[in-house]
Amino acid sequence: MSQLEQLVDELFDRPDAEGHSLALVIQQGGSIVAERYGTQPANDFQPAVELDAGSTLISWSMAKSITHAAVGILVADASIDVDAPAPVVEWKGTPKEAITTLQLLEMRSGLHFIEDYVDGTTSNCIEMLFGDGGPSHAAYAAGQPLDHEPGTVWNYSSGTTNIVSRIIGDIVSGGPGGDPGDRAAAMGSFLSERLFKPVGMATVEAKFDGAGDFVGSSYVYASARDFARFGELYRHDGVTDLGNGAQILPSGWTAHAALQVAMDDESGFGYGRHWWSWPDIPGSYSCHGYEGQFIVVAPESEVVLVHLGKTDISVAPE
Repeated sequence: MSQLEQLVDELFDRPDAEGHSLALVIQQGGSIVAERYGTQPANDFQPAVELDAGSTLISWSMAKSITHAAVGILVADASIDVDAPAPVVEWKGTPKEAITTLQLLEMRSGLHFIEDYVDGTTSNCIEMLFGDGGPSHAAYAAGQPLDHEPGTVWNYSSGTTNIVSRIIGDIVSGGPGGDPGDRAAAMGSFLSERLFKPVGMATVEAKFDGAGDFVGSSYVYASARDFARFGELYRHDGVTDLGNGAQILPSGWTAHAALQVAMDDESGFGYGRHWWSWPDIPGSYSCHGYEGQFIVVAPESEVVLVHLGKTDISVAPE
């Protein structure tokens, strides 16, 4: 047994108290060198499910990096200037109108937002996604008070991502507002035709809020292999088909994502523009999701690693 096989066994055979792994795909040079699938535990809605390469799983916050890609496509189209004030209707004539799209991507908008996934009494994230925040996740987030001058304080926030998602929706659907069904159709077509299909992500499904906007903070379903294809897109700086296809993101968009602007003292990871970095892997950049979801890209070793599962932060390795 190779060392890699042994490590994969240890990951999937760990005690339930340490969490469980649902899917793992490791690619090197574009070829799969390790792949394993687990069992989706039973819940109130379905029995336990044995997963395989075709199984789709939720992304949680890995979706934020997909939102960064969607912005990149619009940058390439010259449809948005990320350095300009974000086009948010509610902010006109207020101090918030100084917030740029780049500051939203960097989580440095200055807007109040408590990102908590457990305590529903204090969490803006839970209120936005599951509570009484209203049909528009972006409107809820945009309506939060300005706690700091834009660009001065880093605060990880699913709300800011959903503001970015609505900005994208406004651009591709012809303007703010409108019928939610029409907005969702326009955004769904944009994501499919301009991003998912060119990358070869055949299993992917994005979700939308009650206003018809892509929930870019959290809700993309895809197979582990398709999430790996997304990682490969960034490893090849926005060129599809392992660097042999079309340039669908602007040249340099990977560097834009990976440029560290903050350090999360709680996790020890660096943060760029809707992507993270691992200090222990120089040059790496990664997508992170709740409780142990990762797409890690390590360009120097030509590796893309996808892990989907559930590992409580209290038992996660430091």
